[in-house]
Amino acid sequence: MVDSSRTTGWLISSDCVLSRSPLRDCATSHYTDQILKLTCSDSVRLLNGSSLCSGRLEVKSNQSWSSVCEADFDQKDAEVVCREFGCGPPLVLQGALYGEVEASVSSKEFQCGGHESALLDCRSSASARNSCSPGKAVGLTCSESDDVRLVGGPSRCAGTLELKRLREWRPMVYSDDSWTLKEAAVVCEKLDCGSAVSMEAAQSSYKFVWLIRSSCIVSKTPLSNRDCAISDQLDYILKLTCSDSVRLLNGSSLCSGRLEVKSNQSWSSVCEDDFDQQDAEVVCRQLGCGPPSVLQGALYEEVEASVWSKEFQCGGHESALLDCRSSGSARNSCSPGKAVGLTCSDNDVRLVGGPSRCAGTLELKHLAGWRPLCGSHDSWTLKEAAVFCEHLDCGSAVSIEKRRSSRTSAWLITPECVLSTSLLRGCATTDSSYQILKLTCSDFLVQPVISVSSMNGVSKAQQQELRVSRGSNFTISCSIQPQYPGGFFQLTFTSSNTAYNYTQPAVNHSAYFLFPAAKLAHQGNYSCVYHVYAIARNFSSESCLLSVTVSAPTDFTVLITMLILPLTLLLVITALYFYCQASRGQKSSRQKNTELLDSNQGVCAGEGGTAANKGVQQDRQRAHPTAT
Repeated sequence: MVDSSRTTGWLISSDCVLSRSPLRDCATSHYTDQILKLTCSDSVRLLNGSSLCSGRLEVKSNQSWSSVCEADFDQKDAEVVCREFGCGPPLVLQGALYGEVEASVSSKEFQCGGHESALLDCRSSASARNSCSPGKAVGLTCSESDDVRLVGGPSRCAGTLELKRLREWRPMVYSDDSWTLKEAAVVCEKLDCGSAVSMEAAQSSYKFVWLIRSSCIVSKTPLSNRDCAISDQLDYILKLTCSDSVRLLNGSSLCSGRLEVKSNQSWSSVCEDDFDQQDAEVVCRQLGCGPPSVLQGALYEEVEASVWSKEFQCGGHESALLDCRSSGSARNSCSPGKAVGLTCSDNDVRLVGGPSRCAGTLELKHLAGWRPLCGSHDSWTLKEAAVFCEHLDCGSAVSIEKRRSSRTSAWLITPECVLSTSLLRGCATTDSSYQILKLTCSDFLVQPVISVSSMNGVSKAQQQELRVSRGSNFTISCSIQPQYPGGFFQLTFTSSNTAYNYTQPAVNHSAYFLFPAAKLAHQGNYSCVYHVYAIARNFSSESCLLSVTVSAPTDFTVLITMLILPLTLLLVITALYFYCQASRGQKSSRQKNTELLDSNQGVCAGEGGTAANKGVQQDRQRAHPTAT
């Protein structure tokens, strides 16, 4: 397929062509800027084979096809034919492999040197045969030219995935959405690069690619098979990273198996005595898995293999096992069951942005990066959601929904893959999406807190036990972090012979239960259960237990009571006496002061009147002087 100026063409489906229906029944007019260019082998063909690189050989001469007899065809001739088809070197050259039909026989004996580009370019001589004995017509199987490589990366085991087909290297991408690390692991194995660590799609300019079906990779079908590889033009490529020097074999997942290490292009097992927990941490990290959970021999099938000749001495922080220090080992073989078997934990899964750790946006961690899970598939149900809730220890699945978001990098996981494996990492491939998954599990409510206040202060439930004196009051409070409004608290009480429930509405996410006088009947275990109706369902969450013991007052308490009460009463009486005395004295003083004030006012009034009379008389005398 190549670019061209925009023109009118015929659109024909590949299924119609394969069914050998008349092309006029398949074609529809279509306006396009791409056209197909086709190259055929012209003078040779392989019939009745399982792929393009196998079958019974026929050669065309004078517009007719003829079989070739084995006696007129050798290994070098076969090399030329396989090269002419764009296949790899010949694997099998034998008659009667692909059925025989009545057909003419080529009248030439080929004499190729093995370097020619086409069979008819070879020298030939006339053959004395005009027929082949039964089972003697050439059947040829060429190796599949599945030349795969990783380019542009830091090593031959990391980079852009490319496939050489029909003499042309092109990026190799998936033709469906189901490529995961399982498919990537097959490619890493083919390249002798250990285990698959990561695979992601990356944007690129539009270019010609080979579209490969995931089913062909998993089944290890030759990619030259006509149903596996399709030419196309896309704007993305696949980048793959393999572990290169370590691998885990015969495990139940990509993160478990018998450990082997590569050195000088050969793989060796490792003895338990030369490998410890810190070494295991490095291997699990190198493989893109979680921390090691099991390190034990004889877990996975053992085979006859050479043994690694060094003892690893990792610090636990290295990025690859071969980066660790090592020393010579005295062992050149392992006792049965002593080859290292390793199980690494799965990637982290979490729910974020919700009211608790059991509700929110579903995210998966891989290679130290958290990404949401893509919600592009239409078939997500509570059955798949339950796998995640179980993985998170969050009970059962309540709801799963797709939410619109800004376009972001995400993990694409098919629901079918989630149900078929215990390792989520094996299901994930990178994608970008506008939709994310939001999940709610049944244990999404946080745990309530129970506490007690009494004469002895406040006790949190984490202390597990509270001792109160008989007759004293105490209050049990239940509270929970704000998630949903409303709801109610149920205080459950159990003892050896009875059980009670007390209920209070949740006010500001709290409730209080008062016990005015502690009795022996109040002795037992208490817990707070919060109930709320949310997202069309009833939910509940229970606190941890608090044990309350009711004890009789101690002698010290009785003594304190007998002393404190009389002393308190005596102090009160004494205070009242002095208060009354002080009040009486103040009243007497006020009376005396009042009498003195009154007498002083009378004296002042008498003296003032006389003086006034004298003043008037003087004034009159001044105004009217007396004559003499």
